[in-house]
Amino acid sequence: MNTVLDTVVIGGGAMGSAAAWALARRGRQVTLVEQFGPGHTIGASHGTTRNLNPGYHQPEYVAMLAEGLSLWDELEQESGEQLLARTGVVNHGPEPRFADVAAALAQAGIRAEFIHPAEAAERWRGIRFDQKVLHLPDGGQLNPDAALPAMQRLAVVRGADIRHHTRVVDFQVMDDGVRLALESAAGTDVVTAAQVVVTAGGWTEKLLGGAFNSRGLRIPRLRVTQEQPAHFRVADPGAQWPGFNHYPGTGAEYKGWYSPVYGMQTPGEGIKAGWHGVGPVVDPDRRSFQPEPVQLAALQEYARTWLPGVDADSFEAVSCTYTTTPDEDFILDRIGPVVIGAGFSGHGFKFTPVIGRILADLATGTRDAPEIFRAGR
Repeated sequence: MNTVLDTVVIGGGAMGSAAAWALARRGRQVTLVEQFGPGHTIGASHGTTRNLNPGYHQPEYVAMLAEGLSLWDELEQESGEQLLARTGVVNHGPEPRFADVAAALAQAGIRAEFIHPAEAAERWRGIRFDQKVLHLPDGGQLNPDAALPAMQRLAVVRGADIRHHTRVVDFQVMDDGVRLALESAAGTDVVTAAQVVVTAGGWTEKLLGGAFNSRGLRIPRLRVTQEQPAHFRVADPGAQWPGFNHYPGTGAEYKGWYSPVYGMQTPGEGIKAGWHGVGPVVDPDRRSFQPEPVQLAALQEYARTWLPGVDADSFEAVSCTYTTTPDEDFILDRIGPVVIGAGFSGHGFKFTPVIGRILADLATGTRDAPEIFRAGR
């Protein structure tokens, strides 16, 4: 029997959960399918902290930031849960775009202020500062482990059907929709959806490859990497910790560094710090979950030099995936009956409820996404 559905969302991570919530708020019939169980740690949306870093100057992202701050407030009010800890975010180092960021944020009504390195060191003594310091008081840390179930729960209240442990084993784009074979413990269910929203993270190309290639359709190449941040033990219990992003420059003193460094305090786990998008390329179904030793040693050396408030020799490694496009801009587009949301890793989580809104717009034909996110760019 072939069941006919309105909208199927494939992938129950951050963006899929947000799309289901946004669609259900509009009264649409939505079915979300997720191949793993609730709260799994195999993808990119687990853990209790993600930085909400407002450090953007591009108009599309700044507009999304302003909308996102409002939507996170709405989600907190509707769910009755605190999802954002407003610790502020401090971006520092010889980054030439800081002035552009401050100007763009001020124009959008998002606070930004430059602070002398000596003042920053006094306020946040767990971090070493030596050059420009841009303080963003409206930033902070979001909690994925609380946000995802909150969005799914609110979607269910409005009639959404959430199916965990349900895998898409066949995906065929038809003239009148998308035919799916959904495999679960109960067996295989064949459904036809008027439209499908694909938010499958590292599995996006695996899911779409055959169906799209057979019809001559293309999306930007997605690179899946295993990222390996670490939680370092706090050595200075009196230190205050904002979220932070350090842009170290390219001088000889930074030899052995891999990328800018991001970090934040994760309550009960320590200070999270990590490189940005430089982990080894992986198949998401065949990950080792083991840190790459050279990169981990370099991260420890970074902590010794720039994070005096931690014990660089006492840490717990973390493993997650990044899925990125070549230009690091997202994919938000509709191709026939398929809506695609992909390439968010490294900086997407802060925009989660906005991306949910955009995906719902695309699914319902309300409006298109900004041009920079088009699949054909």
